[in-house]
Amino acid sequence: MVKKLGKMIVADLKKRSEKGLVLAKQVLQKEKIEYPILRDALEHYIAHWNDFTHPGLFSMACEAVGGDMDDVVSAQAAIAMMAAAFDVHDDIIDKSGVKHEIPTVYGKFGAEIALLLGNAFLIEGFKLFADSTTILQKKKGTEALETVKRLTFEVGNAHALEVGFKERKNIAPDDYMKVIEMKAAGIELDMHLGALFGGGEDVEVELLARLGRIVGILVMLREEFIDVFEIEELCQRILADDLPVPLLFAMQDQKTKGKVSAIISKPKITQNDVDELVDCTLEALPVVKLKEEMKALIKEGSKLAKCLSNRKLRSKLQILLSFMLEDL
Repeated sequence: MVKKLGKMIVADLKKRSEKGLVLAKQVLQKEKIEYPILRDALEHYIAHWNDFTHPGLFSMACEAVGGDMDDVVSAQAAIAMMAAAFDVHDDIIDKSGVKHEIPTVYGKFGAEIALLLGNAFLIEGFKLFADSTTILQKKKGTEALETVKRLTFEVGNAHALEVGFKERKNIAPDDYMKVIEMKAAGIELDMHLGALFGGGEDVEVELLARLGRIVGILVMLREEFIDVFEIEELCQRILADDLPVPLLFAMQDQKTKGKVSAIISKPKITQNDVDELVDCTLEALPVVKLKEEMKALIKEGSKLAKCLSNRKLRSKLQILLSFMLEDL
């Protein structure tokens, strides 16, 4: 049932993202790129580009306030491009050579090409977004541009803080939580803009922006938990000295810290090791408290969703929120 629910959520977000992603790919492929290897890098990224989170949540927020997505596909495509720029640049910072068994641009073409491609996504995305604001009233258009600047800067600051963590030995879990909350500005941006382009009233835009922040925090925490369960991703993060957040919380408990340290220091980690690691992590009191905080966010988000007049979208958002703790 849980897997079926997850597949339904993903399928809905993917369907909502289709038009925006198609336009984004078309815009980028039309650009003249002189260097063949950079063109190859673009085609490689496009072949595996399947971001349904950012454009999908933009669509949900737009529809929630009565907007017509066919009128704002350009804005959706621009959001997808800007998100892709951060994705490509993040891989350089994290030195992520492979994701989901597929080489990243950084992994296949190197840091220089990845940097240039990320820049191309960012330039195209901002240009297309600026053009798309012309359909809005002047005041709303200004708000849209200021919101993009404010929230993307917050995401950038979060990544800068995270880079700084590499120079410190003892980082408190609360410091990591601050970074996660700041990174969630990216999904707040999706839903804020979706509501704005959908013609939402100020109160609706504010509500969906807060809901976006909540969803963003929950999505990232869920991904951190999943990285503990998946052996390949876990090993990569141990090697990069970038432990998943639940492990950092679990290690605040001295008894659990000993067990975790013994496992992650092994030269080769087996599936049995992962199973043991998952058990002791989920039983640690700091992790239990973290999941309680996630439950509180789900409750807050569900309460906000109830204020939406669109019953269909209200229900979908509540299902999305409730799914965030499933199987964890």
